[in-house]
Amino acid sequence: MLKRKWLLGVALLLVLSLVLAAGCGEAEEVVDDDDEIVITVAAGAVGMELELTRDLAEMYSAENEGVRVEVLDTPDMVEDRLGLYLQFFEAGSSEVDVYQIDVIWPGDLAEHFVDLYEHGADEVAGDHFPAIVENNTVDGRLVGIPWFTDAGLLYYRTDLLEKYDLDPPATWDDLEEAAQIIQDGERAENPDFWGFVWQGRAYEGLTCDALEWIASNDGGTIISPEGVITINNPNAIEIVDQAAGWVGTISPDGVTTMAEEESRAVWHAGNAAFMRNWPYAYATSQADDSPVKDLFDVSPLPAGRSGAGAATLGGWQLAVSQYSENPEIAADVALYMASYEGQKYRAVEGTFNPTIMDLYEDAEVLEAAPFFGSLYDVFINAVARPSTVTAPQYSAVSELFYNAVYDVLIGDTNAADAFEELEIDLMDLTGFDAE
Repeated sequence: MLKRKWLLGVALLLVLSLVLAAGCGEAEEVVDDDDEIVITVAAGAVGMELELTRDLAEMYSAENEGVRVEVLDTPDMVEDRLGLYLQFFEAGSSEVDVYQIDVIWPGDLAEHFVDLYEHGADEVAGDHFPAIVENNTVDGRLVGIPWFTDAGLLYYRTDLLEKYDLDPPATWDDLEEAAQIIQDGERAENPDFWGFVWQGRAYEGLTCDALEWIASNDGGTIISPEGVITINNPNAIEIVDQAAGWVGTISPDGVTTMAEEESRAVWHAGNAAFMRNWPYAYATSQADDSPVKDLFDVSPLPAGRSGAGAATLGGWQLAVSQYSENPEIAADVALYMASYEGQKYRAVEGTFNPTIMDLYEDAEVLEAAPFFGSLYDVFINAVARPSTVTAPQYSAVSELFYNAVYDVLIGDTNAADAFEELEIDLMDLTGFDAE
């Protein structure tokens, strides 16, 4: 895996060096034959992400003569994207000016980014959710401007719930029962139909899914904000063992190879009754070519012992590289893309959740994504991963966690044994005590 990440980073560095070698001068210098300053944004490509980022890049370029914004397509998998970014940082490369960074990365990567408060962000930071601004602030420096936020949601087929006289599931037990009933009924005509798809691959997405299960079952958040390892407890063990029972029953065996797009593909094809995914999947599911268009809705994720569902906090920020040769312009690009109009465009066209609070009262946004209003509390109360308390070791913490859960899902062990070993590994890694 490390070798593959290294090769991917080197290959892209070489390509970028060839393509952008002429675009690396100071702002006042001639940077290519057209006297253009080129600002490169490293962005994601999940759902409509890449398309919408390119749209905003073109808008900025059209409005700012002498500046061309280019968008670099980066890997969908969080671990692969981070590996690529680290290659740029270790080289002190100026090839990328603006990075799309995960909500869990500010503490780990802060040294590589400029303080956006020194580039105009102080005038707009108050428009965003305070908790996300706080998340992106390291030692008083704003290292990322919030771009969109995320929280896990349950997608469900309204037509099939009606067909089988079922209500949207309020608990995980309800979901199991409803998924099995619908799956059994639909299999008569569609042998590829499944009750529930989600993200079971061994990667950061599984950390998100499993944290939702555990928090909803009153099992804690892996490591508490106070730095206490809490994962090895009966409620966490119970719900992860329960989830393992979904594999091969209401979920395909292949769910343990699925990330967001793989699970969405099954859902989008009309082959699932329920799906756990992020808000971006709403827009793609409502596309004109979607077999499930107008046949679904979204709700909070089901509850366990806690009596309430839990949604993992996700989201992405725009950060300006410390190594950019045009940091002022790069910061202007980042603030433009994360502005009210920029976030509104992405919310309407791609159902990417804004981080600007006023957009949740914007009529056009609510028309495009009605659930933004009805599920507002889900987004503002989402459960954070323990990235702050474990920085700069969060990536290693998450890897230990999702691998432990994955081993349970594929039947190599049970949750009790997996979490007992995980507790010891986390103590060794972090130096924290267990409860």
